Order: sequence, then C-alpha cells, then structure tokens
Amino acid sequence: MSTCKPSEQYLTKLRERYRRARKKERGRILDEFVATTGYHRKHAVALLRGKRRHRNLKTPIRRVRRRIYLAEDKRAVLWLAELFDQIGSKRLRVAMDVELDNLRRHNHLCVSHACFKRLQQISPSTMDRFRRTERRPAARRHGGTKPGTLLKSQIQIRTFADWDDKRPGFEEIDLVQHDGGNSSGFFACTLDVTDVCTGWTEMRAVATKAQKHVFAALVHIRCNLPFPLLGLDSDNGAEFINDELIRYCAQEQLTFTRARVGRKNDNPYVEQKNWSVIRRLVGYGRYETQRQVNQLNALYTVDRLYVNHFLPVQKLIAKVREGNKVKKVYDDPKMPHQRVLDSPEVSAKDKRKLRAIHAKLDVVELKWQIDEMIEALTPSKQW
Repeated sequence: MSTCKPSEQYLTKLRERYRRARKKERGRILDEFVATTGYHRKHAVALLRGKRRHRNLKTPIRRVRRRIYLAEDKRAVLWLAELFDQIGSKRLRVAMDVELDNLRRHNHLCVSHACFKRLQQISPSTMDRFRRTERRPAARRHGGTKPGTLLKSQIQIRTFADWDDKRPGFEEIDLVQHDGGNSSGFFACTLDVTDVCTGWTEMRAVATKAQKHVFAALVHIRCNLPFPLLGLDSDNGAEFINDELIRYCAQEQLTFTRARVGRKNDNPYVEQKNWSVIRRLVGYGRYETQRQVNQLNALYTVDRLYVNHFLPVQKLIAKVREGNKVKKVYDDPKMPHQRVLDSPEVSAKDKRKLRAIHAKLDVVELKWQIDEMIEALTPSKQW
C-alpha cells in the first residue's frame, strides 16, 4: 500500500481531536487517518498520541549505521601503523596481510580473536579514518648540490624514461646533507642508493662530501646489495662527477649516467627515498662529528633490514591523461625483498641468501632497535 504523508497543520488538528475524543470516536478518527495516509495502525496511533514525530518529505530518514569496528580495532590499527613507520593505508594493508599471523604467533599483537578477524578484513579507507588525527606534520625540505666539473660531458645523460627498470642492479644515487640548515663548515652526509627495479634502498653516512668518502661508501654499499651492481645514475654533484668514480665504473664495466642539470624528476626513485626513508628517520638536524657518523651507520645497518624486508613499495607503471588531468597508475604494493625474489634476473644463490636473512628477522625487534638508536642520536644543532 502506498502512503501519503499528511501536512503538519492537518496532523496537529487531528491530534487535538483525538485527544479530546471518547474511545469509539477515537476508533473512527484512527480508521479515517489510516485510510487516508496508508500508515500502519500502530504507527498512526503513535503519531496521534505524540509519541513519534512526523517527518517532512524533504528530510530523509537517516539511520545510524551499525558499528563494525570498535575501539580495540582502532588501537590495533594505530599500533600497526606506528610499527610500519606510518606508511599509507594501502601499503599498510599489504604489510598486515604478510605479518599479522607472525605478530600474533610471537605475542607481539595482543588482541581478541574477534579483533584479529576484523584486522584481517579491515579496508584501507577505514584505516585512513582511524588514522586521520594521527597524521604527522609535513617537514621542510632542504638540499644543496654543488655542480660538478666539466667531466660531466663524458657521462651520458639519462632521463626518467631511458632506463629499462625490469632488471635489478641499476641504481639511482644521491647525497643527503645533514647540515642543520647551515651549509658552512664540515657536516655529515648520507649516500642514498635506490634500485630502480625493486625499490631496494641502501644508506651509508660519510663524514663530508669529499670524493674519497663517497666512493668508499659506494663500495661498501655494493657489498650489501642482494644482487650484482650493473649501473649507476647520479645528479650533477661534484661528489659523483669525478675521475675516480668514472674510472671505477669503466674498470667494473658498470653503466654510469647522470641526470639533466636542475631536473630532479630525472631521479625520482632516489629523491623519493631521500624523504620517505632518510629524512623521516633522522630529520634535518646537523651531524658533524665522527661519533655521530658512526651512530648513523649503526642505525642504517638496522633500518635497511626494516625498510627492505617489511615496508611495501608501489611503482608507477603508467600515466593516463584525461583532459587536463593526468591519472597515475601504480602496481600492487610489495616489499622490496619480495620484488627481488620475484625477479627472474636474480640468481638462485642470491635468492637463497636473501630468504635465509629474512627468516631470522622480527619486525617488532627491528622497530624497537631503531627507536632506541634514534633516542641516542642527538644532532649538534637544530633549525
């Protein structure tokens, strides 16, 4: 039966008649009201007695949605977000799919059985709503690259689209300054090396930007890579554009290319890691003593395992222009170590070594060590 909502004025007058009427007359009024409006008799009685408010047609009925996730779930999501370095919820969802069972088996995640089931199903959008008040403020960025010499004319220019990123071993390299906002004097730097194919990231602190220190750090990082080094791509800084590195690449048969001057987008992979890994880890303070350099390297030794084995990364696979907008399409998030294992270009021997290392790792233990080291790391000066 279709219903017809009466006007508020008619309903007010009918309520007054209903209130004053005797029992038999109330029955007739109720019969008339039900026949006119098509309401259920019980609903009509509630309206006439004033126990239920009449709603206007223009105001839709809004029922409170049944809550699925509870306060326990929110606490667990916030704890997991902190454990996985506050990565985005889509990447966090992948990390949870991989590590939830291990966290519960080792008693790191102490939640009820019902909460654990909900954590296995919770969507990234729901986690975003839980985390909305926990967002970190954006930090300022600062850099300082001194142009290299005329030797850069001997090094081929590479742009974003020039390299084939299907094979691990081609690395983008960059130097992150720890000058505290004041580039005068001597200060430490971090050499950031990021693999284009897998997103694998290695870091090494050096006392200064001197070529010998940067070269030694690069050789050290090469020994830690889980695959052979095939090529390097740098910016135009003097710490990279020098005779020593050119000769080394020629002797080792490594491809050596550089970005265009003033074009940061030519090195998007390493530029992203400069912020998401190094700056978020150690900030923008000034580090200048050898003791601080040693502390940074001890921290990086642990953080490289945490970043490469437990934090998923996404890769840009396409750009689609829709009118004036460009839509970016990314692949599914994966841990860098899993991308290495999935690559057919990496040898079985290297994969066995990587699996053995991963089997010994505990994400909670790594995070605890990182937090302890960060507490002990004190910059010389803040800005």
